[in-house]
Amino acid sequence: MEPKLDIATKADAQAIFDIQIAAFTPLLQKYKDYETNPANEKIDRVITRITDHNSRFYKINVNQTLIGATCIGWKEETRFWISPMFILPTYQGNGIAQKTLQLIEQMYPQAKSWELSTILEEKQNCYLYEKMGYTKTGLHKKINDNLTLVYYKRVV
Repeated sequence: MEPKLDIATKADAQAIFDIQIAAFTPLLQKYKDYETNPANEKIDRVITRITDHNSRFYKINVNQTLIGATCIGWKEETRFWISPMFILPTYQGNGIAQKTLQLIEQMYPQAKSWELSTILEEKQNCYLYEKMGYTKTGLHKKINDNLTLVYYKRVV
């Protein structure tokens, strides 16, 4: 399965929002992180990501089917932040996230560093990012008794 990235528009907001809910609801149920989980966001947050001038929101398509999305933000010309990145549960585990990260990095050759956070307790997520060359920064943020965010960085 080869992903293709297309820039999201406001017209895509509802479809992206629906996928975001589907992708993050299992984590919300598991970790009870009601304040921070994207499954608890309103569609307005998706629209904000799409229209923000300091980021670019991409649809992840496989065989012309929308299966996920990712947002790439920047504060400096060479320092980028990935958040969120999500894929429909039925498509997870097929290497799509790994290929999406590779595509993103190719699209921003000026990048000197990439940063993101993920759930420490989700070992598959941590494994993915470490496999892709990301290293833990040492920064952790305890969200609740069940969940800790761990921060990663990849220096290019």
